[in-house]
Amino acid sequence: MTPLDEAHAHAEATGADTDRLRFFERLAEAELHLLLDDAAGETVTPRLFDVDGARYALAFDLPERLEAFAGAAPTATLSGRRLAGLLAGETLGLGLNLEDAPSAQLLPPEAVAWLVETLSTAPAEEERRIREIAPPGALPDDLLTALDGKLRLTAGLARTAYLAGVTYEDGVRSHVLGIVDAVPGAEADLARAVSEALIFSGLEAGSLDVTFLRASQPLAATLARHGLRIDLPAPESAVQLRDPDAPPRLR
Repeated sequence: MTPLDEAHAHAEATGADTDRLRFFERLAEAELHLLLDDAAGETVTPRLFDVDGARYALAFDLPERLEAFAGAAPTATLSGRRLAGLLAGETLGLGLNLEDAPSAQLLPPEAVAWLVETLSTAPAEEERRIREIAPPGALPDDLLTALDGKLRLTAGLARTAYLAGVTYEDGVRSHVLGIVDAVPGAEADLARAVSEALIFSGLEAGSLDVTFLRASQPLAATLARHGLRIDLPAPESAVQLRDPDAPPRLR
């Protein structure tokens, strides 16, 4: 079973909203193979199907599944989040892993639009002064699992992070994730990953602040003394791979 199969099976078994959210998170992160009618240069034409008054494009998380469904057909490979954005722009639904896969399903246009809207939520930026750093205390397992999964996708963007409790000068208490030695320009991607971890864990109403600092700063040493250390993964390879987040245009 693929990660999408496992996430969908778990969501079906439990019926829990948090597990359904986790399935959509896996969908956004997955590399999908879109079935095409035609591909010419930078423009592609997906093969569309009408079901109950809505139009659906078809995509599969394994090329073997696409071939089993459609034979030798033209395809485009892109991330789930980019595919959702393209489909939502055309008010299309997504037929996923049809016909026999455990995760096979039709996601209507409104579900695709919801995913795009959820992924477009940007974290707010503000300046606050920290008065006190403390151990993080007990945190929801769903949040820790979501953070671990998201940070695994940020290989090479930073070295280390520390999760701690924080009290600001205005008396507000929260939690902070201090990310140490982020690659310049990667801050927005890292902050978005943490924001999505909150959303897809079902804890979007919770609070987790993110700050970026260098290892030489005093705050980094304070976080290291009191916080929970999280080692971010190193890059798997220096080889330049094709970027599934840079798809052709649909027509």
